[in-house]
Amino acid sequence: MTNFTGHKGLNEIPIFFSTDDNYLPFLDVALRSLIKNASKNYKYRIVILNTGLDREKTDKIKALSDENFIINFVNISHAVDDIKHQLRNVYHFGLASYYRLFIESLFPEYDKILYLDCDIIVLGDISELYFTDLEGNNIAGVLEYNILHSPVFSLYTKEAVGVDSKYYINSGIMLMDLAKLREDKIEQQFIDLINTYNFDVIDPDQAYINFLCKGKIKYLPFSWNRTAVLTEQCDCPKIIHYALGLKPWQDRNVFLGMHFWEYAKDSSFYDEIVNVTNSFDTLARLKKERAGIDIQIQGLEYAKSKNTFNKVLNKRD
Repeated sequence: MTNFTGHKGLNEIPIFFSTDDNYLPFLDVALRSLIKNASKNYKYRIVILNTGLDREKTDKIKALSDENFIINFVNISHAVDDIKHQLRNVYHFGLASYYRLFIESLFPEYDKILYLDCDIIVLGDISELYFTDLEGNNIAGVLEYNILHSPVFSLYTKEAVGVDSKYYINSGIMLMDLAKLREDKIEQQFIDLINTYNFDVIDPDQAYINFLCKGKIKYLPFSWNRTAVLTEQCDCPKIIHYALGLKPWQDRNVFLGMHFWEYAKDSSFYDEIVNVTNSFDTLARLKKERAGIDIQIQGLEYAKSKNTFNKVLNKRD
C-alpha cells in the first residue's frame, strides 16, 4: 500500500504514468501541458510508476508540483521482479508499458484512476476525462487508429489476440475502474497468462488489456487520443498522442508536433530534448522506418502463430 503525503480527498483526481529514465524529458513536457489546461476546481495527484530513476531528473519534475498538483514517483520493483524475466521488450515498447497492469493491487486506496502515456500533449481539461461515466465497464479508451485502419494489424488483432480491430483500444490513454478490475481479477489473470503462455504479441500490455477486458470497455471519442496521423479526422483534439511513427523530438515536421514544442520550450529539459532532435540522423531515421516494417511482418507471423490468445485459449476452452 502506498504512503502519500499532501492532499487527498473526494475532489482528488489520481493520474498515473509509467516511465524509465529515457522518457523523463518527454514526461516533463506532457505534465506541463496537463497542468496548464486542467481545471483548477480539483486537486490532482500525479503518480509516476518506475523501477528506479535518476534523482536529479526526478527532482526537476517534482518542481512542477503546486497547490493543485502533487507529483509522486513510486518505485514498483518489488511488484515486477518475480515476472520481470517474462516481460517482453518489443520494438519501442519498453518494460514500463507493463506497469499499468499492477495499479489495481498496488493502490488499494483508489477505485478509479486515469492512466496516460508519456508521449502526449494534453490540450483539454483532464478532469472532464476523469469524470466520464464508465457505465459499469472495467476501462474506457479510444479505438486504436493505427490498427483500425491497417489490414495487417487488423488481421493480427483478430487472429492473434482474438479481438476485432473495431473493438481494440489503445492502452496509452485509459480511464480505469480499479474496483471492477479487482473484482474480475484482471491483474492475476495477466500474471497467470504471462507465466503460463507468454503469448506472441507485438503490443505487449495492450494485447493483454484488450483480451482480458473484452466486452467490458467503454469507447471514448477520438479527441481524447488523437494520434498524429494526417488522415485521422478530429478538429479539436483534447489529447495528442505521438504513438508509433516518428516523435516530434525526432522530427520537428511531425504532424501536430508544434503542440509538443509549444510546451517543450519551457521545459527544464529543453536543451536535452534539442540534443535528442539534433542527434536523430539519417541512420536513426532508417532504423525507425525499418522497425515500422518489422513490426508489421511480425504481426503477420503472429497472426499465424500457434502461441496466441485466440488459438491457445479457444482450444483450451
